[in-house]
Amino acid sequence: MPKAFPAELRPDVVAVARLGEAPLRQIAKDFGISEACLHRWLKLADVEDGVRPGTTSRESAELRELRRRNKVLEQENEMLRRAAAYFAKGRLVTPVSVCRGRSSRMPECR
Repeated sequence: MPKAFPAELRPDVVAVARLGEAPLRQIAKDFGISEACLHRWLKLADVEDGVRPGTTSRESAELRELRRRNKVLEQENEMLRRAAAYFAKGRLVTPVSVCRGRSSRMPECR
């Protein structure tokens, strides 16, 4: 499992790396992270800043929430479909059943 770094560390490291005053290997060593981790952070920062195409963390969170909401709505829809089918079973109203025992003056019983 990757080592967790404080959330405040990432923007600082990215800012130092973007200055370009030192090689990435040295910056990674100074902050106690791997060079691969630094490269990944730089890519993510580029996506967040719109420099590189990709899905931002905000878009990813929104997509996750929309998928969760869609799943809930699909489950509710299925439940309503089943309930409608259950209540519709054997409850079809036919003209004969409506007119049984009623006056023939009703328009539907003629």
